[in-house]
Amino acid sequence: MYATQALTHLVPLAADELDKNKVTPGVLGFLVFAALAVGVWFLMKSMNRHMAKVDFEEAPDPAATQAASEEKAAPAK
Repeated sequence: MYATQALTHLVPLAADELDKNKVTPGVLGFLVFAALAVGVWFLMKSMNRHMAKVDFEEAPDPAATQAASEEKAAPAK
């Protein structure tokens, strides 16, 4: 028996309790949302740890270093 067939037998039982004007996500919706929130929190914590390890030093601009070296090499008048 497939799961969809089993669920179709349960739908008429839930129809008596279901209020068509008030449908909420329920406990399962809350648990899924809470699991996603915890997962995002752990991912952000991991990202912050990885970003703290990055030691980034920007390379100097080649044009600026070339101009500075030419300036030093040129004799002052």
